[in-house]
Amino acid sequence: MTSTKDKRAAFRALHEGGCFVIPNPWDAGSARMLQHLGFKALASTSAGFAWTAGQPDYRVSRAAALGHLALLSAAVELPVNADFESGFAATPEGVVESVRLAVQAGVSGLSIEDRDLERGRLYDTAIALERLEAARSAIADALLVARTEILLIAPDEITRAIDSLVAFAAAGADCLYAPGVRKREDIAAMARAVAPKPLNVLAIDPTMTLAELRDLGVRRISVGGSLARVGWAATVAAAKEMMEGSFAPLAKGMPSKELNGVFAGFSE
Repeated sequence: MTSTKDKRAAFRALHEGGCFVIPNPWDAGSARMLQHLGFKALASTSAGFAWTAGQPDYRVSRAAALGHLALLSAAVELPVNADFESGFAATPEGVVESVRLAVQAGVSGLSIEDRDLERGRLYDTAIALERLEAARSAIADALLVARTEILLIAPDEITRAIDSLVAFAAAGADCLYAPGVRKREDIAAMARAVAPKPLNVLAIDPTMTLAELRDLGVRRISVGGSLARVGWAATVAAAKEMMEGSFAPLAKGMPSKELNGVFAGFSE
């Protein structure tokens, strides 16, 4: 079993150059399958995990999230980056406690958002920076990802998003992330602004390739809850046909022998 220390060192090395895809599993099985397929690192998805519990995103408790992160980290030999929402805390002191618990769960990286869930808006910049610095003080040797949600609220606020990421980088973030950036010129500008620190981009444009994003300066590409949504779409489509009397979609499933063969290669 790869040690947590070695996972974290490998994770940092991945961010030092080039561009890599970090897919988002939602349970131990999907994490192990992604490792089997050859990915070098994984990231949790708060939405994907919440859906497995029959809950909407942002409804999962800190205790449940920490248990999930511990399960993912123990299930694979790969580094796991935590989608840690807003740190499950309203105060910097609470962020410190939450981040320490996540680090103890074995994650190799952790993202903190600037979304104030209680008030339904973003934190003011000064408060967001204070919270980020609190996370920095508690994260030990794990990677700190700073994430601004502004483009999910106001898609045209590219300048504000870039300014936030630059401030987060100066406050000690190791990797920067603004989900919702779409245009090639905006992605390139964002990557230039935070360089030499790495930029993570959420893959939301199906016409854009890894090579194109790499050429724009992106170092890391995640998919959020998209893989989980693909699975849900296939399940719902098959179930609807079953309700209409057809079992044809079931023939499209992966063979049990293949799935068992993959998972047999992992220790309990």
